[in-house]
Amino acid sequence: MKPTNIANPEYFHKVVDCQYACPAHTPVPAYIRLIAQERYTDAYLINWESNVFPGVLGRTCDRPCEPACRRGRVEEEPVAICRLKRVAADFKDKVADLLPKAGPPNGKKIALIGAGPASLTVARDLAPLGYELHLYDEQAKGGGFMRSQIPTFRLPETVLDEEIGYVLDMGVTTIFDTYVDSMADMLTKGYDAIFVGTGAPKGRDLAKLPGRKEAHENIHIGINWLANVAFEHTDRIGKRVIVLGGGNTAMDCCRTSRRLGGEDVKVIVRSPFEDMKASPWEKEDAIHEGIPIIDNHVPKEFVVEDGKLVGMTFSKVTAVYDADGRRDLLPTDEEPVFFDCDDVLIAIGQEVAYPWIEKETGIRFTSWGTPIINDDETFQSTRREVFFGGDAA
Repeated sequence: MKPTNIANPEYFHKVVDCQYACPAHTPVPAYIRLIAQERYTDAYLINWESNVFPGVLGRTCDRPCEPACRRGRVEEEPVAICRLKRVAADFKDKVADLLPKAGPPNGKKIALIGAGPASLTVARDLAPLGYELHLYDEQAKGGGFMRSQIPTFRLPETVLDEEIGYVLDMGVTTIFDTYVDSMADMLTKGYDAIFVGTGAPKGRDLAKLPGRKEAHENIHIGINWLANVAFEHTDRIGKRVIVLGGGNTAMDCCRTSRRLGGEDVKVIVRSPFEDMKASPWEKEDAIHEGIPIIDNHVPKEFVVEDGKLVGMTFSKVTAVYDADGRRDLLPTDEEPVFFDCDDVLIAIGQEVAYPWIEKETGIRFTSWGTPIINDDETFQSTRREVFFGGDAA
């Protein structure tokens, strides 16, 4: 069965001819034209040149290109660029034999720390040039947060394995189930360069909130909890769940909670609904599953009775914006609000973490803990052979 849009001539008249309706006469990307012609394999290969994971992004991308699509000036909706990438990925033929292979060895050896999208992209680009690539990760499979943070109901493992496999099959040496705990040690292994693509693995906490320590057994950091679900260490949650945060991770947490037994799941966020960082379609999916999103509430206390978490109290706030659009959250005169719960998932942001990079390596960091980048084009660090990329940078 072909996808609905592919079978709709009117839709593809819009897609293929949209540059004539756009003020700037912007050309339609070649891969979209090929999809319109049902040449899915060719479309996939063209997209793959600049997008290492078309099947992954076709399901999970935040779609920044669509609000910018000029088609939105003449019609209600832009071209469905994200979904078109998924169409090409799902309907292509076998492409493994059509992709680049490892090039003749050039004598250079590179270490890639972290097997997420950043390191895999570097591997995809360098393998055909003949570099010897060693990919390190503490997990048993590559993918990084694509595997541990995105629920399988959004991103099937088969899709992820397939597209990661295209990269690893270029001759990349994998050192999985290995946590790199010392950059100083890595620097003694004879690598010509080391790329750090470890992402932002530290979830932010509410450690100073009253009741946090007493209720720690039922309070979970969202990204860690999602990883435990992904690797089958966690398979249940309490019936009443509060998810704190307004991003896509919070949406994944609340929808996953529903699937693990949460009956009364709610998302509570400090910002107004319209200012939430979550994609509109992610919020819609959560609401369609019966999960309310309660905005303008700031966490005040974890309420513990007899050593057990029973709920949370929140202060009600209102958003005020200045002339430049900067937002400030002001307290209201309303009494604190109490919501009961059995478990709380904290999904309020992520941070980089480099406890394994020693000071004596000469790699320097800002006061925020982010690496100081000497070259904005190459992302070279303050040590010439060490580079950072992706969220790690």
